[in-house]
Amino acid sequence: MFKSNDTKFNIISTLVILFIILVTMISGFIISKKTDFSIFTMSKKRDVVLEEKVFEIGEENVLVANVDETDFAINAATPREKIASRAFSARQARGEGEEYISLNEVAISPDMDLSITTGLSKSDFVSLISNCSADTSGFFEENAELIYDLCQIYSINEIFFCGLISAESGWNIAGNHRSTYNYISLMVGGKLLQFDSVEDGLESAAIALHNNYLTPGGKFYRGSTLEGVRTIFCSENPGWTSLVYGRMRQII
Repeated sequence: MFKSNDTKFNIISTLVILFIILVTMISGFIISKKTDFSIFTMSKKRDVVLEEKVFEIGEENVLVANVDETDFAINAATPREKIASRAFSARQARGEGEEYISLNEVAISPDMDLSITTGLSKSDFVSLISNCSADTSGFFEENAELIYDLCQIYSINEIFFCGLISAESGWNIAGNHRSTYNYISLMVGGKLLQFDSVEDGLESAAIALHNNYLTPGGKFYRGSTLEGVRTIFCSENPGWTSLVYGRMRQII
């Protein structure tokens, strides 16, 4: 009889403890939801408007958040935003700060080192290209920021890059170059390579120049000057150097 009463007592005690725990958990949950609701209400009253922000995190996928009051959307960064982020990281890695030369300090010459960027800020380079009357199609102005960023990543003089594109595709960008997104006549078997987009085509051009022509040890490296590049890039045309430099002169 004593054993039976003791068992009943233990069961009742256990049930009471479980009930107390359950009540405590439910109370905590209610308090938490009230707190969340209170915070949410306060935020809504403040009329929060967050402008678009791109975070600079190297080659990782960047997320862009747009917030207007309580509505928000998170979108993957565009290809150009990712390239801009990589350009920022490349400059940081090289120890290049925010010190730039002015437009009137920019100088070019036929034997200049094409693997050194102009030293201009992005805004000044965009301004320079925007004022280039030879850009009859507007292609260079439209893609000036992209060209600048790629040149920071791959250490290419921006004016040379534009001059080369103009020499190979024309200022108006010839139809076959425009349809293939191949702006510096990269070829295999006598045919223009096909790329998927403006960004893909311009970056492929920058990679080919950096890896093969402008970097010591590169497959076609013969010096990082116009004549050095011409030696392999356009060996059959001795006037290529003058052509490209003439196009560069139209920019600056």
